Amino acid sequence: MLRQRVFTAMALLAVLLPALFHPRPVAFVMVTLVLIAAAAWEWGRLNGVAAHLALGMGLASLLGCGLLWWADLLVVSLASPLQAGSASPQDMARAWASLWLVSGATWVLVGAWLLRRGVAGWPGVPRWARVALGLAALGVAWLAMAQARLVGINFLLSLLVLVWVADIGAYAFGKSMGRHKLAPTISPGKSWEGVVGGMLCAVVLAFAWRWLDTQWVPDSESLYTRLSTHSTMAMLLAVVLLAGMSVVGDLAESLVKRSAGSKDSSRLLPGHGGVLDRIDALLPTLPLSLALLVLLGV
Repeated sequence: MLRQRVFTAMALLAVLLPALFHPRPVAFVMVTLVLIAAAAWEWGRLNGVAAHLALGMGLASLLGCGLLWWADLLVVSLASPLQAGSASPQDMARAWASLWLVSGATWVLVGAWLLRRGVAGWPGVPRWARVALGLAALGVAWLAMAQARLVGINFLLSLLVLVWVADIGAYAFGKSMGRHKLAPTISPGKSWEGVVGGMLCAVVLAFAWRWLDTQWVPDSESLYTRLSTHSTMAMLLAVVLLAGMSVVGDLAESLVKRSAGSKDSSRLLPGHGGVLDRIDALLPTLPLSLALLVLLGV
């Protein structure tokens, strides 16, 4: 199992890293678009959609998100610096501000509602609503990731690493001192101590990354530097909220998998499960990060 996990991780990095650091954002956008399409297929399977319809969901996500990018965002990523009048990433961020605000608020409210209802409540939601909710969450998260890449590699990485560090911190703290279960019927391994530990690790990361931004010349400001232009307290509160919402994303997917009687969302990634298993915590945090920047005016 360990060998499988390592091999799969290396294969993913071999594809994702060159795409991420490619001079044109479109390379990373296209690679991640394929992953989102795979996640949409997994979502259909978890919610009892017929095999051919689940495949159609994946293809529809691929085409739908791709068309959105081509119609509205591609001009930004491919525009030459010499082209006068081309839209800037900042212009695009303002144009999509309403989407980030609505999706961020929806995640906070619907996430709380889902966890309150628990595993038993999920099948009571009409299937069409479950499918639509998942596809919308995947599409918006992908758009937020594409927008973050347009802003810059350093900015995007600061969003992604926050979630990964919070997850690792939660596991380490939960394993060593977890006593109070967070949601035993959804994810028995998670504890409140783990959540607090993950938040603390995310806060340390924020201060360290903000300092690093002053020591070199990155291609863009990180999330933490941007939040700090409002105030250090705003950065702290935002980081804690994002770390907490990453847990909500993780729990929401665990709830759906338990309802479906599945351990993993699929077996697309040997040793790791499915794509959804790897991106669940990112689904709320990507759009919510951009929503917080909009709210703070930074």
